[in-house]
Amino acid sequence: MSISLLIVDDHPVVRNGLRGIFTGDPEFEVLGEASDGREAVALTLARRPQVVLMDLRMPHADGVTAIRELSRRSPETRVLVLTTFSDDRDVLAAIDAGATGYLLKDAPREELLRGVRAAARGESVLAPTVAATLLGRVRAPEPEAPLSPRELEVLRLIAKGATNREAAAQLFISEATVKTHLIHVYAKLGVNDRAAAVAIGFERGLLGRS
Repeated sequence: MSISLLIVDDHPVVRNGLRGIFTGDPEFEVLGEASDGREAVALTLARRPQVVLMDLRMPHADGVTAIRELSRRSPETRVLVLTTFSDDRDVLAAIDAGATGYLLKDAPREELLRGVRAAARGESVLAPTVAATLLGRVRAPEPEAPLSPRELEVLRLIAKGATNREAAAQLFISEATVKTHLIHVYAKLGVNDRAAAVAIGFERGLLGRS
């Protein structure tokens, strides 16, 4: 069974190039193209691709706005960012909005194909430079950085023993979004796993007192 995808980029040359890569491989089926975030949301809701290849900086509605809307209205669709920008603000904004992965446009063809396959399976996909950016943020947390209301909700559910899937169902968000919130929680609390996050949560009084 082929992997269906939608290509979103405001440059026709880029869209044509990507279409050529995927239509030449029987493993993939390109369901359409969009030139901005607003069109991307409309086409995704109409055609329900498994994966959306999403640029970030586009007119009318940018990629992050579209990702956030798709996370809410089509959580089963995996959004794989494909852009030229790798600074931490772009990366974190896209992942926080619900992106499954983040690749750069200079990625080799095979890396791009592997990325779409992995995204279709629901796996996280990160370019090496992007992974290094996120790791740097986790290793250099802001001391006592406050958790957002949603991050606190996720932490409280995790403290009660909920899995990522169960937390996503209770909060009416995607499992990928729960994972993103946990990344932020770990970074802000200066920890690397769920147990440590819960322990620090109790220590700081975020979860009551143990």
